[in-house]
Amino acid sequence: MQMSDCFAVHAEKFVLAGRLAGPGYLVVRDGKFDGYQTSEPSCDVLEFGDAWVGAGLVDTHIHGFYGHATTDCDADGMNEASRQLAHRGTTAWLPTTFTDSVQNIERQCAAIADANDARDQGFVGARIAGVYLEGPFFTLKHKGAQNPKYLVAPNYDDFALWQRAARGLIRKSALAPEYPEAREYVARVTAEGVVCALGHSDATYEQCLAAVDAGASVFVHTYNGMRGLHHREPGVVGAAMATEGTYAELICDGHHVVPAACKALIRAKGWEHVAPITDCLGCGGLPDGSYMSGGLPVVLKDGVCWLADMSALAGSVLTLAEGIQNLVRWDIVTPEQAIRMGSEVAARSAGIEDQFGLILPGRNADFNVYAPDLSLQATFVGGRRA
Repeated sequence: MQMSDCFAVHAEKFVLAGRLAGPGYLVVRDGKFDGYQTSEPSCDVLEFGDAWVGAGLVDTHIHGFYGHATTDCDADGMNEASRQLAHRGTTAWLPTTFTDSVQNIERQCAAIADANDARDQGFVGARIAGVYLEGPFFTLKHKGAQNPKYLVAPNYDDFALWQRAARGLIRKSALAPEYPEAREYVARVTAEGVVCALGHSDATYEQCLAAVDAGASVFVHTYNGMRGLHHREPGVVGAAMATEGTYAELICDGHHVVPAACKALIRAKGWEHVAPITDCLGCGGLPDGSYMSGGLPVVLKDGVCWLADMSALAGSVLTLAEGIQNLVRWDIVTPEQAIRMGSEVAARSAGIEDQFGLILPGRNADFNVYAPDLSLQATFVGGRRA
């Protein structure tokens, strides 16, 4: 839908950078936010009644969508996934790789960069905010749906190769902190402005603290693929809950983590440091059936994706809009907090809050309109309705 060069959205509630406001008007000019005001502006007005308006959602851990995955090394497919994600409220994402060979990860990074470069001004889809390397620096015990054939210790030379292929787009890199090489890798990569995340790990609490001391600041899909909390060895989950200033990814589909465990983490960590993610696979948005994901066969059944042998969850088919709505339905956070978690908190966790996750004048007008129950009503990317 093509909008005029200047229009305004009228709604009941607006989740602005510094406060919850409304009723009022959010003005968009030339595809950018032009400011919020309570008086009716002299431009076209879109009426959304009792709706909530918030910055577009930022998915910082997602492997693909609608039949397209990073492992396909297909730039056109990445852009089609972006279009479909925008239809569902996600306006920025970090295409996420799997554990794979050095050469295949290099190809995936190059294809994501190609997708980003191929977009013209009229493209309406989720923006590629960076690349997330989920692996291959994991250990076997908590490999989950990562291919064990390619698990290796952290290696900066490989990272540098992938960053060149990605043309500087890599924003996050995940690893298991129990490797002797972990601290040096974390220190070197974070010094270059890349966020390091800890997961798929059997590390002790102390090993996690050492990695955090070196600069690691995110925990990968907390609870899943990591040593759990024990009262005499807090493990990776304990480190996620207790470390100051770090962020905990959380899959809010009710399958990977039950609502009570989501509540426990958010109460321990504070909603300001929990980043909802989807960990969605390429089969997200598709019907039940058998698919390939990360080089492994998977089965999608009743909204849950399993490894083909049913030994472990393979990933989700969640959308981020569904995830934040779940947090409200489960009575864990308020609608304002849920919207902020899916936008600004997620962006901060990946170090991309300078461009994404906030409604501020001059930024791209990427925003969502929600019903009072937080069901998605509309998405705008650069002021264009998806």
